Amino acid sequence: MLSRVAETLYWLGRYLERAENTARFINSTTQVLLDLPRDAAFGWDVLLKVAGLDHVFAKHHPQLAQADEDSIVSFLIEDEKNPGSILSGIHNARENARTVREVLPMELWERINSLFLYIRDNAARAKIGRGPRNDVLQGVIGRLESIIGLLVGSMSRDVAYQLIKLGRNIERADMTTRIVDVNSAVRLPRDPALASVATERMWISTLNALSAYQMYRRHVGVHVVANAVVDYLLKDPHFPRTVLQCLAEVEGCLSVLPDHTDSMRRVRQAWRRIEQMQLDDLKPTVLHEYLDQVQSDLGAIHTAVAKQYFHLHQQANGNGSGNGHGEAVGQIQAQTA
Repeated sequence: MLSRVAETLYWLGRYLERAENTARFINSTTQVLLDLPRDAAFGWDVLLKVAGLDHVFAKHHPQLAQADEDSIVSFLIEDEKNPGSILSGIHNARENARTVREVLPMELWERINSLFLYIRDNAARAKIGRGPRNDVLQGVIGRLESIIGLLVGSMSRDVAYQLIKLGRNIERADMTTRIVDVNSAVRLPRDPALASVATERMWISTLNALSAYQMYRRHVGVHVVANAVVDYLLKDPHFPRTVLQCLAEVEGCLSVLPDHTDSMRRVRQAWRRIEQMQLDDLKPTVLHEYLDQVQSDLGAIHTAVAKQYFHLHQQANGNGSGNGHGEAVGQIQAQTA
């Protein structure tokens, strides 16, 4: 397979997963806001930092002295200047799918194109209010889940499939850490009783954002405790959105690809770091540092994958600049690694 095709398939998986998880990220934030008591506050500027988009936002919106809910939500959903927005991600996935249609199921292109038309025509509704915004984002999530279901159910487990799955799981692990980190943007009330209630509601919202609430109650317990939720979402080996399970999927994809030694070593490093984390009595600042370390490890995995499978021929020719696609996606990777 040509390295250009391999890179396109890999980023197809990442773009689709990023769009879905950005929608989940926004819904999680909205639910947290609805559940907060009066004395609690939410730092929208912190949310941008959690998303890794604060510098991009400041660059394209210097006129906004302070980021508010409407400007940030619009930036995350429909701003084409933001390469990590839902609209940008789906548009890029559509272009990638169009260029490699010969290796994909025929229906996949049709569904991705339909999804692009849906978000293009409905993105403006998301600015009307939180209710319409939730409806639009749930529509995006449902359509993306349908696309992934089509991939899983109708695509041969060949190299093309493994590359899409590889990109999807690296992106999913990264976005799971960011959704978990949303709670660092909340300033809790001083009253201990109110703070305890707010904390429980925040973590319930986090579990719901990742469709993990019922599985948490089944496998961990009915009581939602911050440290238990973090431990579950990082370390559970069975739920498909936990970081450890995503790393297991990444490892499985790499095992069937040639010359995977360096990439696999990076995966094992990330795996060991997560297993060694002590998650009892975590303070928000410590948790934020832990999640930053995980995101850095995921960035190192991406770099190793790109170096081996996408840009190896450029290194051999003494040219490390990358092609146009590599440069474009490198900008987004800098925001999420």
